[in-house]
Amino acid sequence: MRQSGEGGGSERLMERLNIGGSKQEKSLRNSCFGGRVATITQCVLTSDACLETLHCQTPPSRKSYADANRVSAVILGGGTGAQLFPLTTKRATPAVPVGGCYRLIDIPMSNCFNSGINKIFVMTQFNSASLNRHIHRTYLGGGTSFADGSVQVLAATQMPEDDAGWFQGTADAIRKFIWILEDYYNHKDIEHIVILSGDQLYRMNYMELVQKHVKDNADITISCVPVGESRPSNYGLVKFDHTGRVLKFSEKPTGADLDSMRVDTNFLSYAIGDTQKYPYMASMGIYVFKRHALLDIIKSKYAQLNDFGSEILPRAVLEHNVKACIFMGYWEDVGTIKSFFDANLALTEQIKGAFISDGCLLHECSIEHSVVGVCSRISSGCELKDSIMMGAHIKETEEEISKLLLAGKVPVGIGRNTKIRNCIIDMNARIGENVVIANTKGIQDADHPEEGYYIRSGIVVIMKNAIIKDGTII
Repeated sequence: MRQSGEGGGSERLMERLNIGGSKQEKSLRNSCFGGRVATITQCVLTSDACLETLHCQTPPSRKSYADANRVSAVILGGGTGAQLFPLTTKRATPAVPVGGCYRLIDIPMSNCFNSGINKIFVMTQFNSASLNRHIHRTYLGGGTSFADGSVQVLAATQMPEDDAGWFQGTADAIRKFIWILEDYYNHKDIEHIVILSGDQLYRMNYMELVQKHVKDNADITISCVPVGESRPSNYGLVKFDHTGRVLKFSEKPTGADLDSMRVDTNFLSYAIGDTQKYPYMASMGIYVFKRHALLDIIKSKYAQLNDFGSEILPRAVLEHNVKACIFMGYWEDVGTIKSFFDANLALTEQIKGAFISDGCLLHECSIEHSVVGVCSRISSGCELKDSIMMGAHIKETEEEISKLLLAGKVPVGIGRNTKIRNCIIDMNARIGENVVIANTKGIQDADHPEEGYYIRSGIVVIMKNAIIKDGTII
């Protein structure tokens, strides 16, 4: 895939998504799985243990069972993006810049293309202008060929028979456009639909997931990852039997419900080392549906239910053949400011010190453990540490910068002798000279929109188009 002025395809970014975990875990993951999907086969269930114990062997290689030409993907554009506020003040979550010169939407898009899936729908709703623009410029412009496939953007629309034009949940988003999808699936003879989220970092061959789905003759397949004790209640959790059939699905459980979702992950000991650290299986929000199963669920059986995770899947596991498929590559849900911050900086692990994007102007500055986005300007004497600078759509000339400085105004970028650490700087921010952004008081959460910044989880977030005047201390 190619790269455009607003982000482009994500080949370089995808190469960096082998990060995460200890060196031992990385080595085990690469040697055992190579970032691929682990198939639950050849398992023995030990029933006299306190928890179900699964013993699995690495599955033998097998032929392809699925045809990518009969697979379509639906990428969900997400809701209001409240968890990533203020980065989502004027953009949809999948349009948030990541890794310097990409957008979150580039992750599932690139995974689709690299998996051979070229029949893609992107469903957008809130603040979707920049997302639509990015998709058009990156994937629809410049004569890009999709053979017999296409990328179609479906924006939330008021229907005559519907009082609520907005999507009421992940399933409702698909229901609103089921008439378009059904016609397309019939015309293209689509057999399986992959449903994806637009706010995650990972690299996956979706066709391996589809192949397991077909081999299992599953109505629904849920892609899962082992997770630890730190935040299991952030996810939908899955329990399955020795065949991989899902017995229970619980969305963001707490208390006794959370304890009931513990599983014995010893069968993954050869891949994740200390299995005691990973007592839960979390849904990635990635699903494969048989076409007839999806249409039946959306149109008939659960026509009044709006969300896959909280409403449909807990019921579907009781009535349908729902299977689990374990993914052992790097995966991070960047649904909060803290997780977004950590995941971005993790991209620097495979290079020394920083990740610098195209078109940057750097003048005798110090950059350490930071991500610097496209067309960023960092002046002499600046220090940027443990920070994410998303870059700029505006590239001012030296003459324009000089005129702004003479007029007492602040150019786009970072002015001289400014010190910044533990910060996210959104697009087109103007930060003056001799500014200090370090949150030395250790404030965890604060709102200062009139001054151009917020603080979330101790991380200072400079707003898009913000102006931080000379000498400001945050």
